[in-house]
Amino acid sequence: MMSKPDSRKTPKLTTKGKATRLRILRHAADLIYAHGVQATSNEAIRSAAGVSGSQLAHYFPTKEEVVLGVVDWQADDVLAFHRSEQFGGFDTIQAFQDWADFYVLTGRPFQNGCSLGSLAGELVKGDLEVHDALADAFAQWRSIFTEGIERMRELGRINSSADPVRLANTFLAAYQGGILLAQIAQDIAPLRDALYSAVDQLRTYQVEPDTLVTSPVTPN
Repeated sequence: MMSKPDSRKTPKLTTKGKATRLRILRHAADLIYAHGVQATSNEAIRSAAGVSGSQLAHYFPTKEEVVLGVVDWQADDVLAFHRSEQFGGFDTIQAFQDWADFYVLTGRPFQNGCSLGSLAGELVKGDLEVHDALADAFAQWRSIFTEGIERMRELGRINSSADPVRLANTFLAAYQGGILLAQIAQDIAPLRDALYSAVDQLRTYQVEPDTLVTSPVTPN
């Protein structure tokens, strides 16, 4: 997992303090992803990060603050990937096809599921006050799809009957549900079928080239 800045507001830290906090967060994220929140103790985080108990308490006074930091960490990773130039803002059907192909054709491991989705599934019924952070992370993820589909409508690439929010929810649900079923089956087929079906649904709104609205040509 590559280092990246934590998006949650934190007290001003020295360069060394920032590095220490980031190291703690990186190891906490890896441990929670591998073993779950309940099975990840402060002692395990402290040992993995190579910090003292007082250092851990300084940067993350409570378990809830550790988990909130990890939610931000995982969300930043997912959002940065979806905002990368690889998918060009998701304003073409091909971009969504490329996104689906990334999970289906590149051989990317699916056995551990979605890092953010797995975390959300564990936390959503728990007693830690992290629901708002999770909701915000998924809302941002959904908005990347929504905004791309809205641009597709504005550009005349799909017809106006397409509902950007509904389609965005479809893609997000197809990925989350598909990867869970793939984990259970130890077979990528459920994820492949779910993602490609979502792309096929988007494709039903495609405007044929000869029906695209174009500016009239003014004769000289």
